[in-house]
Amino acid sequence: MDGVPGPHGPRFASRVAAGEALARAVADEFPHAPTTVLALPRGGVPTAVPVARELHAPLDVILVRKVAAAGNPELGIGAVAEGGVRALNGTLIGHLAMSPEEVRHSVAVADAELASQVEEYRHGHAGQSLNGRTAVIIDDGLATGSTAVAAVHAARARGAARVVIAVPVASREAVLHLSSEADEVIALEVPDRFRSVGDWYSEFSPVPAAEVHSLLSQGARAAASDPPVRAVEVPVGGRLFLDGDLGVPENATGLVIFAHGSGSSRHSARNRQVSRRLQQAGLATLLLDLLTGSEESDRSNVFDIGLLSSRLKATIDRCSAWPPVAALPVGLFGASTGAGAALVAAAGDDRVHAVVSRGGRPDLAGAALAGVRAPVLLIVGANDVEVLELNRDAQRHLAGPSELAVVPRAGHLFEEEGALERVGDLSADWFGRYLVVPAGVA
Repeated sequence: MDGVPGPHGPRFASRVAAGEALARAVADEFPHAPTTVLALPRGGVPTAVPVARELHAPLDVILVRKVAAAGNPELGIGAVAEGGVRALNGTLIGHLAMSPEEVRHSVAVADAELASQVEEYRHGHAGQSLNGRTAVIIDDGLATGSTAVAAVHAARARGAARVVIAVPVASREAVLHLSSEADEVIALEVPDRFRSVGDWYSEFSPVPAAEVHSLLSQGARAAASDPPVRAVEVPVGGRLFLDGDLGVPENATGLVIFAHGSGSSRHSARNRQVSRRLQQAGLATLLLDLLTGSEESDRSNVFDIGLLSSRLKATIDRCSAWPPVAALPVGLFGASTGAGAALVAAAGDDRVHAVVSRGGRPDLAGAALAGVRAPVLLIVGANDVEVLELNRDAQRHLAGPSELAVVPRAGHLFEEEGALERVGDLSADWFGRYLVVPAGVA
């Protein structure tokens, strides 16, 4: 069918599914900076919720109204935004031969619609402060980009230090237009042929106002309930320090230290999603870069399981004397090569109470598997056939209790809808079972 993207139909099942895919892309590329996620209502709100959750960022709306061409309400000649922002396409206005009076009338109509929208969403209160923050503006897709341009101007007027546009799909025209306005444009799909945003969704019905208000309220509560994540430095000998992100929920019952795989970092969107799920379950998490920046430039270090496991052991040493987490039992979560390092670190160390491997390479732990007495959960995608066989073989050599959990229809990266959520649930259950604060310890 003309306009249908790809041989298998629409790319996204829904706005929420598109937002989850977008969240992973934004987190993978995003700098570690104070961030606010701004949604263009209404379709941008359900798309933005997973992004705000992934970034642990507050969620707000940014209010923009299209300025319609005279006699053609579907065609936009620009947009107006809160804060008195005007962004008009002079070239298009000239091409349409609109008179100044027609332009003023169209702008006045858009202003009236914007005022109504401001009243609906703001109730007399100002939007969240963006002073010095990075603003990530989200919509469900961009056809021309005119409303997004106005949103960029509005975010800068509110004090944003950096403005990023992030959408599931955009026309090449929109990306080109916005590249000169925003500091960065992230689009999962930029097709050669673009007919409409809705073509890229299986379900693209209008979003009711009540749903928008509910999602915004949920986003505000989630941001408020997330434990503060602070940057830390972990000494590992000499003058070497590893960068980490530590989140400690109130009354935490355990600490999970993450070991990422090759080619990844502590900013891994997948590990961050699992980390958030563990925090919701009352577990502290430490996302850690096991190599310094200069060490990562040597690819042999990325696969040096002995070096990586020694860094994990040094981190456990540090945490055992670190007041925020000193009393907490320790678990290790490893992905890909990080799983091999986690198992080597756990071998013969009674301080490690549980290990979870996601799409891991436990075979890289070699003979150390026989010394791992801590309970081990091996999570593998059903479609990750080669790694699944490696995990089955490695499980036979583990000294302690173990389970192999196979996630249906999932591949190595667990990118399939619902797969990573299943990883988070399995991990939270496993660590919740084995990371228990000893009786009498506050």
